[in-house]
Amino acid sequence: MSLLALAAFLAIGAAAGLLAGLLGVGGGLVIVAALAWILPGQGVPPGAVIHVALATSLATILATSLSSTRAHLARGSVMWPTVHALVPGLLVGGAAGALVADRLPDLVLRLGVAAFCFAAAIQLATRRVVADGDAGTVPAGRSLTLWGGMIGAVSALVGIGGGSMTVPLLIRFGAVPVRAVGTSAACGFAIALASAAGYAWGGRDAADLPAATWGYIHLPAAAAIAAASVLLAPAGAALAHRLRGPVLARVFAGFLVLMGTAVLAAAL
Repeated sequence: MSLLALAAFLAIGAAAGLLAGLLGVGGGLVIVAALAWILPGQGVPPGAVIHVALATSLATILATSLSSTRAHLARGSVMWPTVHALVPGLLVGGAAGALVADRLPDLVLRLGVAAFCFAAAIQLATRRVVADGDAGTVPAGRSLTLWGGMIGAVSALVGIGGGSMTVPLLIRFGAVPVRAVGTSAACGFAIALASAAGYAWGGRDAADLPAATWGYIHLPAAAAIAAASVLLAPAGAALAHRLRGPVLARVFAGFLVLMGTAVLAAAL
C-alpha cells in the first residue's frame, strides 16, 4: 500500500468517524463511495470493487461503532433494552443481506448505493425538527426485532451501520433524538459484525482479489480507515450533545448527493 493510498484511507476514516458520531448516519456511505474510486488502483478487479467497498466499510464500522457507543454511553445516551430488542433482527438481516449481495452484479449494487445516498440526503434535508421527546421513553418489543431485520438487510446491501434508518425509527417511537443516535451507534456494531462476516464468507472463493483481502474485506484499507474513525467518532459524539443539527444536516445532505452522483457516474 502506497503512502498516497494510506493518506486517502486515513482521510476517509476521519470524515466517516466524525459524521458517525455527530449525526449517527452517513459514515458508511462516505466510505463506500470513496472506496469505489480508490480500490481499482489497489488491484481490486472491476467486477468486485463495490463488493470489496461494502465489505470493507462494514468491517470499519465494527471499530467506529464501539468508539461512538462508548462516548454516548458515558453521557447516558444508549438505551440497552432497545438495543436488545433490535439485535436479533439486525444479526439475521445483516448476514442475509451480505450473502444476497455476494450474488448481485457490481452494477446493481452501485445503483443501490447511489439510490440510498440520494434517499438519505432527502431525509436529512427535509426532516422536520422534532420535539425533545420523553427522556423516560425506551422503545422495546417484538416489533423492533422485525424492524431490525429490515434495517440489517438494507445496511448490508449498502455498507452502512444503519443509523439513517434506526435513528428516525426510534424517534418515531418516542425516544429523545440524542438517545436515538447513541442507541443507533450500539446497534451498528451488530449490523457490522453479521454483515462483515457474511462478506468474508461470501468472498472466500472470489477470483483475482489482492492477497491482502479476507473474503471481500480489504484488510489494509479497513485498518487505516478504522483507526482514523475511532479517533474522530468521540469528537462527533461530543458535538452531537452541544449542537442543534438542522443546518449541519442539510450541509451533509448536499455532500451525500455528491457521493451518490460519484457512485452513479462510476457505475455508468
